[in-house]
Amino acid sequence: MTEPAGDPALGPAPGPPGLDVVRVDPSIWQVNRAVRLAMLLDTPRAYGSTFQREVAFPDEVWVQRMADSAGWLAFEDDLPVGSVTSFHAPDQPADETYLVAMWVASHARGRGVADRLVAALVEHARAAGLRRVTLDVADDNPRAIGFYERLGFTRTGRTGELPHQPTVTEFEMELLLAQ
Repeated sequence: MTEPAGDPALGPAPGPPGLDVVRVDPSIWQVNRAVRLAMLLDTPRAYGSTFQREVAFPDEVWVQRMADSAGWLAFEDDLPVGSVTSFHAPDQPADETYLVAMWVASHARGRGVADRLVAALVEHARAAGLRRVTLDVADDNPRAIGFYERLGFTRTGRTGELPHQPTVTEFEMELLLAQ
């Protein structure tokens, strides 16, 4: 299922020709697994997990993850080039979601793939009646910070650190959704 091209509040969601953003479902769990492992290798400081941990997951864990969240993959022709996930934590208010597992392959960065992925997630959150999307970003990642700020995310003042890399400080950003 291809998601719509953009979210009006975020502006147009450009992207290279042949780019499709597809909702992750169990029929493509193996592609989703491969993309997740690639992203953990590519930018390990950007995620709350590690390649070593997740490569050992049995198939059932990968399939179950799709039931516990909503995810999207970006494909350029048939090649997966990006990913994002909307995750609701048990201790999170019911009208919020976390934007997690955001990644774009290095060769596809700067071409609108991330815009399309975030637009799909935000549109999904709005359709579900959610009030807020939050995310954590490393304070030493100016490209990601600038991207999220361009989309309207603002800092909340909450900070933390990656459990597996305590030298990496993260801060929370939020996007308040119009109701």
